[in-house]
Amino acid sequence: MIFTGLVQSLGKVVREVSSPEGVRLTVSSPVARELQEGDSIAVNGVCLTATEVDGDSFTSEVMNETLSRSSLQGAGPGAAVNLELPLRAGDRLGGHMVQGHVDGVGRVVSVAEDGFARRLEIEAPEKLTRYVVSKGSIAIDGVSLTVADCGERSFTVSLIPETLARTNLGAAGLGTRVNLEIDVLAKYVERLIKR
Repeated sequence: MIFTGLVQSLGKVVREVSSPEGVRLTVSSPVARELQEGDSIAVNGVCLTATEVDGDSFTSEVMNETLSRSSLQGAGPGAAVNLELPLRAGDRLGGHMVQGHVDGVGRVVSVAEDGFARRLEIEAPEKLTRYVVSKGSIAIDGVSLTVADCGERSFTVSLIPETLARTNLGAAGLGTRVNLEIDVLAKYVERLIKR
């Protein structure tokens, strides 16, 4: 599956059922009307499969591997989640190629207003930040963004009013945990060079 990182809908978690096998997450959003059982959907940047669809809601099973790499663990009732359906043949690629394979979790360590924009500084493990470059692409909670600045353990993105209004990043504050997917091209280049 390929996504663009352009959020189509802000959904709301209505049920989270945890067990040793994983989590069953039910999300309410009008975008559910476009789903059938077995379809893929990105939830906060995590590619999940809709296992049940009921009107304006869908349910997905989140396996333990996904929970260990993402912030979906604890996304309880009321949590706002970014939703995107996969890219279809003929659609425009408005963001960048996002796979829905979250690489890890970052944490917001600074929030600063910058004119009509808002700058977020995200702290992340060095195993991820080594792939982040200034003016490169990154997906944060499934949102395709351009890196404004980067350091060894953190990077900064600038959010326009549209992003603030249409995604859950508008409510992100200090300490908010976010899913990160780095640009897959960086990982391929590193692997080729190592060989």
